Amino acid sequence: MLRLRCAAAALLPLRAGAGAAAMSTLLVSQPRYAWLRELGLQEENPGVYNGRWGGRGQVVTTFCPANNEPIASVRQASLEDYEETVKKAKEAWNIWADIPAPKRGEIVRHIGDALRQKIKVLGSLVSLEMGKIFVEGIGEVQEYVDVCDYAVGLSRMIGGPILPSERSGHALIEQWNPVGLVGIITAFNFPVAVYGWNSAIAMTCGNVCLWKGAPTTSLISVAVTKIIAKVLEDNKVPGAICSLVCGGADIGTAMAKDERMDLLSFTGSTKVGKQVALTVQERFGRSLLELGGNNAIIVFEDADLNLVIPSALFAAVGTAGQRCTTARRLFLHESIHDDVVAKLAKAYAQVRIGDPLDSDTLYGPLHTKEAVKMFLDAIEQAKQQGGSVVYGGKVINRPGNYVEPTVVAGLPHNAPIVHTETFAPILYVLKFKEEEEVFAWNNEVKQGLSSSIFTTDLGRIFRWLGPKGSDCGIVNVNIPTSGAEIGGAFGGEKHTGGGRESGSDSWKLYMRRSTCTINYSKDLPLAQGIKFQ
Repeated sequence: MLRLRCAAAALLPLRAGAGAAAMSTLLVSQPRYAWLRELGLQEENPGVYNGRWGGRGQVVTTFCPANNEPIASVRQASLEDYEETVKKAKEAWNIWADIPAPKRGEIVRHIGDALRQKIKVLGSLVSLEMGKIFVEGIGEVQEYVDVCDYAVGLSRMIGGPILPSERSGHALIEQWNPVGLVGIITAFNFPVAVYGWNSAIAMTCGNVCLWKGAPTTSLISVAVTKIIAKVLEDNKVPGAICSLVCGGADIGTAMAKDERMDLLSFTGSTKVGKQVALTVQERFGRSLLELGGNNAIIVFEDADLNLVIPSALFAAVGTAGQRCTTARRLFLHESIHDDVVAKLAKAYAQVRIGDPLDSDTLYGPLHTKEAVKMFLDAIEQAKQQGGSVVYGGKVINRPGNYVEPTVVAGLPHNAPIVHTETFAPILYVLKFKEEEEVFAWNNEVKQGLSSSIFTTDLGRIFRWLGPKGSDCGIVNVNIPTSGAEIGGAFGGEKHTGGGRESGSDSWKLYMRRSTCTINYSKDLPLAQGIKFQ
């Protein structure tokens, strides 16, 4: 299951520059990118949907990270647009909540089918606007499709237990109902899938959704919403069930403060997530947080290196290091350290770098110019703290935001830069001797998202999974830190936020529980045998 840093862009101010590029220079106007029209995209696109399209805010142009050329522009939401959209979403809930769950699931199934029909062109837009390689762009849309399928099955399974009552003639049951309006703020690195995890489950549970994607991937938000809006229209239900408000910090802050927002799901940086959590908690609201990860792979002396090298490469280099589950620390047992580093450097040299839309490319650009600067700053800090660059470490001299995938060795496990989540393709290789110390080093960072060990020792595997093993929400054995499946609940502990999305029983986060006691007798016995006469 894909997952991402989720960048602070979800709440940060919009990137100004709307109208800075003449319409004739926009990629959407060029014959090579005529396929964008299949998604309903134009030179300027409305960024608000609540049953009808509009937007009275700032016009923002998004750029292709592979060449930094402008793609198209989106007119963002004003606060007045936001207010109108919340009202329409609340009105739509009155209709949606009355529709039986299996019928809601059927509509979600139609959304999945509609996404299937557009999977290649929508995946291409993910590559064009976000920068991830084509197969990852396709995979991200596929994940939304898969979650829709999951939600369809869930629509016939939602329910609570019937519990034994201690009182004769009484029934004790759990009733689950939708919370109402679910706000969804997503980050640039998974601009389709994260919304899919949230919205498909939330809709099946009987909620309506209001989505604010990252400003730098606004075209993706618009394109996805156009697909969903057509499905809702065809099923003769209100479009505001899946509302969209493209915008920046003002819209994100409004969502966090709004008491009408029954649940706010935020994917982004830990720094911004903390602000969101405090704002929502101040009004006693509900939040679901998917924040940072400083993930580790631990390789023991008995590991199968034929699994280790491709796993470490994919986990560290995939999505150019811009996943929340990216491997940022690689702990190697001292007996195999030098051998693995040599093999890893050789593997890094074979990574095919290029245009994300080229099916042969394995590694594309960083999302923004700011990310390139962050990459260079981290490399410099690593050197100052005693690290040496084994591979990479430089900006690639070509158009776009390309940097070399990088391996840094020689740092201590507690170096400040090692404990910093740099959202870039930098892997810190660290040496260890004993199991107990490396388990502790895995857990010493503030984040607790994903972790993995490579070993064939059965006892060690179960110690890793146990109370003194990894403290992360995702604990793997002989597979990478990234690439989770939708059937398992996704999320982490500590500064990762504690949220869970997608599989298992994560649907409960989108609902409220009532414990109900029904007296069907003619007597009134009290619990615990109390007599009150």
